[in-house]
Amino acid sequence: MSWGTELWDQFDNLEKHTQWGIDTLEKCIKFVKERTEIELSYAKQLRNLSKKYQPKKNSKEEEEYKYTSCKAFISTLNEMNDYAGQHEVISENMASQIIVDLARYVQELKQERKSNFHDGRKAQQHIETCWKQLESSKRRFERDCKEADRAQQYFEKMDADINVTKADVEKARQQAQIRHQMAEDSKADYSSILQKFNHEQHEYYHTHIPNIFQKIQEMEERRIVRIGESMKTYAEVDRQVIPIIGKCLDGIVKAAESIDQKNDSQLVIEAYKSGFEPPGDIEFEDYTQPMKRTVSDNSLSNSRGEGKPDLKFGGKSKGKLWPFIKKNKGATPEDFSNLPPEQRRKKLQQKVDELNKEIQKEMDQRDAITKMKDVYLKNPQMGDPASLDHKLAEVSQNIEKLRLETQKFEAWLAEVEGRLPARSEQARRQSGLYDSQNPPTVNNCAQDRESSPDGSYTEEQSQESEVKVLATDFDDEFDDEEPLPAIGTCKALYTFEGQNEGTISVVEGETLYVIEEDKGDGWTRIRRNEDEEGYVPTSYVEVCLDKNAKDS
Repeated sequence: MSWGTELWDQFDNLEKHTQWGIDTLEKCIKFVKERTEIELSYAKQLRNLSKKYQPKKNSKEEEEYKYTSCKAFISTLNEMNDYAGQHEVISENMASQIIVDLARYVQELKQERKSNFHDGRKAQQHIETCWKQLESSKRRFERDCKEADRAQQYFEKMDADINVTKADVEKARQQAQIRHQMAEDSKADYSSILQKFNHEQHEYYHTHIPNIFQKIQEMEERRIVRIGESMKTYAEVDRQVIPIIGKCLDGIVKAAESIDQKNDSQLVIEAYKSGFEPPGDIEFEDYTQPMKRTVSDNSLSNSRGEGKPDLKFGGKSKGKLWPFIKKNKGATPEDFSNLPPEQRRKKLQQKVDELNKEIQKEMDQRDAITKMKDVYLKNPQMGDPASLDHKLAEVSQNIEKLRLETQKFEAWLAEVEGRLPARSEQARRQSGLYDSQNPPTVNNCAQDRESSPDGSYTEEQSQESEVKVLATDFDDEFDDEEPLPAIGTCKALYTFEGQNEGTISVVEGETLYVIEEDKGDGWTRIRRNEDEEGYVPTSYVEVCLDKNAKDS
């Protein structure tokens, strides 16, 4: 099966077919190029998607990713980032192994095709030239034969005419001989050219054209083989990344299997546990007796108002107000005294850890400066040792300041831990794992309170309004109630801005009366005068209780 023998007369069709083959190859290149662009675009979109859902640093969202389910989600995002990288690899390999290679091959193919068809056209032009020469010699031979016949007939006519002179007859005879000789010469020339043409034609159809068409056939078959090889490479490029993509998917499955619902539940406890004890039973108040209300120190009902239509009290109760009811938004105290005990302990522990890290950092810097100073002392040409004294003194001052700050927070922490209920060693270890987090406060034992977004406690709006209404209606009823007696005095160690309902502001150095000591929640009830009383953090005051009050 050879194009040279089977398609000897299909030069133009072969030219069209080979051009179509090159167009098909270029179409394949364009297809792979668009695929690489899609892979790059897909990888970019995957990376952007993964980046979009990554937690922002130093944000509340980042704190939520301590849960195993959120960690698994982060692992999934990271695996998707690696997954996107494999699609970039696909794009790069297809570009280098297919597009670049085929583009170079197409250029070579075009040159080879051009050369082969140029040789074919050259052979065609040569055979056409030989054919024209043959036709020309044939027409000349035919013309000379006709001229010789006419000259012979004219001679015979002249020879038969008795009226023509002998000279005219001789002249006609010579002219006939000349024409006859010319016909013989044309015949010989025609015969030679015909023989030559037949030889050239035989060479054209049995040697030149078969050889040229054979080259074209081989060129076309190489093109077809190259397309097949490119398709295999196309598949192999994809196949090479399948194991890595499989590992990415395995990583997602492993992350999903690492989710521990029990551990997450424990983290919720650690994050939101307040450390308060649940409220005790509410004492029965007998209104058949003279109106003299007793207040239960472990009851929360004094400030919350039950919201029932038949409630007949709630005005100026001298009972203990809930110390965390949010009234006005203000700055967070330095010792986090606005938080429940457990959350306060976490915040203080986190602060202590941060300060210890800063101290260690400063100490490392001091050691580095000291070593450099020793080097300068041994090698004065490297630098002046005295130039480091100022920096060394500055670092030492920073360390001392940080140590004093750490001692202050450690004292507050020891105070809080001393007031908290005893916890098991395991619970302490579990809690310690997350001391560096910043968990928001949570709704405690009261059902009608909700925590505000900034971590302070607030009551529902409708209930707060109800308490205000009740207070207005029954103010006069309790105006004559005896105030609680003073059980000692206290001196304010720090200034405290009492911005929450039930608290009172104090100024550093101020002396006030203590009317109710700390019940374990970190708050002491004090009075400035008959109309001003409230709670302050116990750590902000130095309390001196009256001995008689202690004995009673």
